Amino acid sequence: MKLKKILSTVAVMMTAAVIFTGCGNDNGGASKDTKNLKVGATPVPHAELLEQIKPALKEEGINLDIVEFSDYVQPNVALNDKELDANFFQHEPYLDDFIKEHKEMKLKNAAGIHIEPMGIYSKKVTDLKDLKEGASISIPNDPTNGGRALMLLEKAGLLKLKDGVKETATVQDVAENPKNLKFEEVEAAQVPRTLEDVDAAVINTNYAMQINLVPTKDALFMEDSTSPYVNIIAVREGDENRPEIQALLKALKSDKIKNFIEEKYKGAIVPAF
Repeated sequence: MKLKKILSTVAVMMTAAVIFTGCGNDNGGASKDTKNLKVGATPVPHAELLEQIKPALKEEGINLDIVEFSDYVQPNVALNDKELDANFFQHEPYLDDFIKEHKEMKLKNAAGIHIEPMGIYSKKVTDLKDLKEGASISIPNDPTNGGRALMLLEKAGLLKLKDGVKETATVQDVAENPKNLKFEEVEAAQVPRTLEDVDAAVINTNYAMQINLVPTKDALFMEDSTSPYVNIIAVREGDENRPEIQALLKALKSDKIKNFIEEKYKGAIVPAF
């Protein structure tokens, strides 16, 4: 009897051990199968959009790590240095120009996600027609956003650029300037901070939203949905077909994100898919 009782106890303990080990293996397997995806982004709207797809990626075994940046240079540097798997903050003309200046960086557009129409804002006038002679206008100082700002000012009827000059325009390419506007070129992220000191400012939508400006309500003039400046997911060349990157793109181009963009941003941001 004693031997039988001992054997019975051993059997129970072994069964428990097997069950425990099995559970341990299941948990370990799930943890082992989870892949990390680190994406750099500017806060609004890029990081906000990425937050929305975290649950969907988690279901596919992908842990999305969002790293926020406040400038337009470091996200590409970090991506090139393999500190990130992708970034989400720029449009293709900016990326193309960045690559021209940093030929050693092999970065690529993986997909376009949305358009952020650039706008002209002012705290001094409520109509661009009221800008006085010699009024000061702040614009981004990087080549692509600077050219984009000048093109917008031309479209608003405030100046005329030399024939054939478009995205690459600089202030030296202004052919006609009836109001003798003075241009102050500053880093894109800093343009909103100049609003108190200038007569008008041309601001990227993501930075305008960070200071609670509503482009469709507060901009005196803005790009329409035909803008070629689609914001993209950028990756290192050769990584665009990685399963994790493809999952990221699929989640960002979903109906959920399209509806989120339309409902939250009210036309200030336009889906590009």
